[in-house]
Amino acid sequence: MRSYIIHMSTTVGRAENVARLLKQLPQAEVVEAVDGSDPAQTKGVALEPGTLHHPPYPFRLNSGEIGCFLSHRRCWEKIAQGDEPFGLIAEDDLGIDPAQFSEALNLINRYADEDSLIRLPSKTREKPLGAIARQGPAALFLPRTIGLQAVCLVVGRAAARRLLEASTTIDRPVDTTIQMHWVTGQPVHTIQPNGIFVVKFPSTIQHKTRTSNVPMREILRARYRAKIRRIPQTA
Repeated sequence: MRSYIIHMSTTVGRAENVARLLKQLPQAEVVEAVDGSDPAQTKGVALEPGTLHHPPYPFRLNSGEIGCFLSHRRCWEKIAQGDEPFGLIAEDDLGIDPAQFSEALNLINRYADEDSLIRLPSKTREKPLGAIARQGPAALFLPRTIGLQAVCLVVGRAAARRLLEASTTIDRPVDTTIQMHWVTGQPVHTIQPNGIFVVKFPSTIQHKTRTSNVPMREILRARYRAKIRRIPQTA
């Protein structure tokens, strides 16, 4: 399994963590992140204002989210065109507890294949429909509702092709797109606990929101998540 670390070389504050990940992840290499604010790097990208799929996404994509999505697509292309059945994608703020992560890796190597999409989230929020396998405390399971975050993903070759096909036009962030299994045709599994955490750096995605807009954004976000929960995965 090869590992692809998404990192923008201009964000020097994360270089030390990237160097650590290059040692901790199997067969790791750095993939230059896309700068979503650079028109030259986003030229030809088809964007829609959250209305391409159901349910509609209530927020307009910002440049950081566009760059993040295109960076993941860059990794999907490498996996889809590669000779390994699956690969690991890590964002450059990924932190690892080696002991717990080794048990998650054991599950990945035993059960992942070309059709797999396995999330290793830093937050334990998903409710399993049932555990498929265990390694020590770590469990591989199919969650009823797919969680957010894309800090660490295992993506199979066939799964990468499905994700690429489903995202030729972008209308929402990458993690909310992965949530939409009814659009991608891609089941998503999770491993928890997994030894994953997020290292605190200044965000490259989030942007300031006017204080007066915060309550309405929270209402819209809650409504959107409620709609997502009404379309669960099934065993």
